[in-house]
Amino acid sequence: MVHIGTVVMGASDVARAAAFWKAALTYTEREPGTDDWVVLVPVEGVSVGLSLGRSTSPVQEVPRVHLDLYSDTQEAEVERLVALGAERVAWELYPPDADFVVLADTEGNRFCVIDTTHDG
Repeated sequence: MVHIGTVVMGASDVARAAAFWKAALTYTEREPGTDDWVVLVPVEGVSVGLSLGRSTSPVQEVPRVHLDLYSDTQEAEVERLVALGAERVAWELYPPDADFVVLADTEGNRFCVIDTTHDG
């Protein structure tokens, strides 16, 4: 049997990306990171880790893989994440009655905040 241990994302500035995601998810470094690599894990409890590796690849406008963050207070979480450095993305692919908001982290990586109270 296998399971997902970490999701890996590219970053041109690993330290800046790590600071954003640590604050966004209440994660910490599993061990001290380097300029090229860091693995983040939950401060409390068990969940999937997030690894950040130095990358020079351009950010994908419509990524094939992205993070979905679940919240029952979607708008408050969106505002909190924007205050931490995320940006709202002008997403032309929203379906009618979407239960998600598309944001980009400090590196431009797209992610979604899903409204878990949405019954559409």
